[in-house]
Amino acid sequence: VQFVESGGGLVQPGGSLRLSCAASGFTLDAYAIGWFRQAPGKEREFVAVIDWSGSMTDYRDSVKGRFRISRDKTKNMLYLQMSNLKPEDTAVYYCNAAHTVQSLTTMRGDLNSWGQGTQVTVST
Repeated sequence: VQFVESGGGLVQPGGSLRLSCAASGFTLDAYAIGWFRQAPGKEREFVAVIDWSGSMTDYRDSVKGRFRISRDKTKNMLYLQMSNLKPEDTAVYYCNAAHTVQSLTTMRGDLNSWGQGTQVTVST
């Protein structure tokens, strides 16, 4: 199982980015999948999750209304559309998958190995 995240970069406050996550080695269809981030000197934290069907999503409070998670089962891909970015969104962003939404929101359970992540920097 391998996750490859992409789409990060340097953006000014108020800007937008779209992150992508490709999974190889297994099919995401039956899994809940999510985005996480780790800022310098801080622990990795949950950002957003989407269930296996794509009908249920959840977000950490600080990104609600600004970020939108989506998945494309035909491409085995996960996306995170980020808008109105703030300096506190600066972090390395990662994706992961598990059998349950709770495993992802709590970051416990059957998470897979982490990928390299993609750096998002929000700064003037």
